[in-house]
Amino acid sequence: MMASQIFNQIDREIKVILKKALNNNELSTEEALKLLKVHGREFFALQYTANEICVKKKDEIVTFVINRNINFTNVCFQGCKFCSFSLPSNHKDAFLLNLDQIRDRVIEAKKSNCTEVCIQGGINPNLNFDFYLNILKVVKKIDKNMHTHAFSPQEIFFMSKLYGTSVEDTLKELKKAGLDSIPGTAAEILVDDIRKIICPNKVSTQQWVDIITTAHNLSIPTTSTIMYGHIESNKDRIEHLNVLRKIQKETKGFTEFVPLPFVKENPILSKLEAHPLNPSYGMADLKLFCVSRLFFNNQIDNLQCSWPKLGPKFAQVSLNYGVNDFGGTLIEENISKSAGAEYGEYLPPEEIIKIIEAAGKHPAQRDTLYNIMKYY
Repeated sequence: MMASQIFNQIDREIKVILKKALNNNELSTEEALKLLKVHGREFFALQYTANEICVKKKDEIVTFVINRNINFTNVCFQGCKFCSFSLPSNHKDAFLLNLDQIRDRVIEAKKSNCTEVCIQGGINPNLNFDFYLNILKVVKKIDKNMHTHAFSPQEIFFMSKLYGTSVEDTLKELKKAGLDSIPGTAAEILVDDIRKIICPNKVSTQQWVDIITTAHNLSIPTTSTIMYGHIESNKDRIEHLNVLRKIQKETKGFTEFVPLPFVKENPILSKLEAHPLNPSYGMADLKLFCVSRLFFNNQIDNLQCSWPKLGPKFAQVSLNYGVNDFGGTLIEENISKSAGAEYGEYLPPEEIIKIIEAAGKHPAQRDTLYNIMKYY
């Protein structure tokens, strides 16, 4: 079907918004919210628009990175209601990897041709700042070229308290020890009324923004994320996107945006009757991918799917809904697994390549900063 036929059959207001996006004009939050609510022909027009913008930017190329996760501790005192990974230190399943165990995992990553290690853990009260610095030094001692993508804004906030100094000085010390980039996690939903329910002990929206912008101003790039499909509304989702877009306009420090659907099987949040879930089923996921592509059109170029949370099949579908990156091979993805995700901890590069090709796209291996390393 021709584009003119698609647009001639849809609601006039939605048509105007989609044409606006195709012309590289910025969408308002009100327009984005309207797009999250479309159905039927308007939904297919939204999909067409998101895919068209993605193709213009990326030329049908879908990237992935060969990386390894290292979750070094599951001990945490934050008490986030969506988390099934964290445990108290006296729990029989609590763990804390020592530096030798972390070293072994980095060596394994190097042998597996990983270009990145992604390092995160719980907020463990038994740690000191030197431990975090030593993790970074271990990685660089094994391979100075291994990109170290480590420590959420929440972990960095905690470290600044351990170090007894500002977030800026903390980040400077981490960078000196080998930190290359930061995961934009701990964002969940950047709306404080929601955060007070799902993660009351975490940093506030403004604190998260301040940590991220400080990192960007120190030339430490970060990813950006959203965790959606729990108690938030569509309006909350768009407000979250708007916070991220404002940051990117100022700093240009986000490498990508990663929508993370809430895995509801195990978390406490699933059992809170006072705050019923607003789960995301299929169409809502795809609409969020598409709207994110349109909303970030001139700001964040890379939109990544989370195959551990979506599953490889549905992640493949997303590649025609504005998504241009399949994420990483991961190896040892524990956080989604602990929440009840059923889709494994590792996808070998060969399988990712087949998934991308079967979606009609062209696979390419990238590094953490989206430099293409190899086309297939």
